[in-house]
Amino acid sequence: MALPLVSIVIPSYKPGHFEQCLRSAIGQTYPNIEILVSDNCPTEEIREICARFPGVIYQRSSVLREANVLGALYGAKGVFIKPLFDDDLLHPFCVERMVAAAAGRDEVQLLFSASQVIDAGNQRVETRRPYEASGMVSGLDLHRSMTLGMRNFIGEFTTIMFRRSKLWQIGWHNLFKVGSHDCTIGLADVAAYFNLVAGGSAFYIDEELSYFRRDPVLQSNSNPNANPNFGYCFSDYIDLLYASHEIGLVTTEELLATQEQVHAVYLSLRGVFEQIGRSYERYLAYLQPLKG
Repeated sequence: MALPLVSIVIPSYKPGHFEQCLRSAIGQTYPNIEILVSDNCPTEEIREICARFPGVIYQRSSVLREANVLGALYGAKGVFIKPLFDDDLLHPFCVERMVAAAAGRDEVQLLFSASQVIDAGNQRVETRRPYEASGMVSGLDLHRSMTLGMRNFIGEFTTIMFRRSKLWQIGWHNLFKVGSHDCTIGLADVAAYFNLVAGGSAFYIDEELSYFRRDPVLQSNSNPNANPNFGYCFSDYIDLLYASHEIGLVTTEELLATQEQVHAVYLSLRGVFEQIGRSYERYLAYLQPLKG
């Protein structure tokens, strides 16, 4: 039986660690891969690196941030799409293990794994292991656990692989939306996970298969000094609570039970991120008619 094509998609902007990133994609043990680089770097550095590696599909992009990510994802041709951001790394067995976990499990729409945070020098900083064993989790349970817990236990886009058919079913304009709330400039990854796994299941692989780089000098969305929208990565957790209630995945009783937790977040972060106050006001306004 032919092995399904996997698209490793690299939306790129920062050249500093890009060659290491690209080599980790090229070095996968899985044999049926296409590597697509969508480059909006202001210099020619990324293009020149790609030119040294035959077979890499290179496209110049004129759009930034989430638009570049979406353009790269929707340009993929594989049965599965494996995102990889330009300063992160993949374990050589990453794609092989994920395809094997999806085999014979048609209900699995999203796969993720244990991961490691690394610094600028590739030194290990933090191991992230949300579960103690590999296994399946329903899309509903994943959505509810992350929403009510106000946490992202999956991690960044580099940690996941998903089915291209599901991406096209969701559509370009809805990938980062939950209910009435648009997470595009905040928790876009979390919203995407919810949509990609809706109506199906996710599979967790208890192996360290990806490496997320945390480098304070990089122009990265994960760095508050470089990302003017960083506060939305916190305020969106508040908005996702009532948005998930809107679509029937969180009950009224459960939503009302989050008041103390949300108030604590508001008190802790209101002086740090202005977005927190606005999200808290929307949350309170939504709750008011539910208190009856």
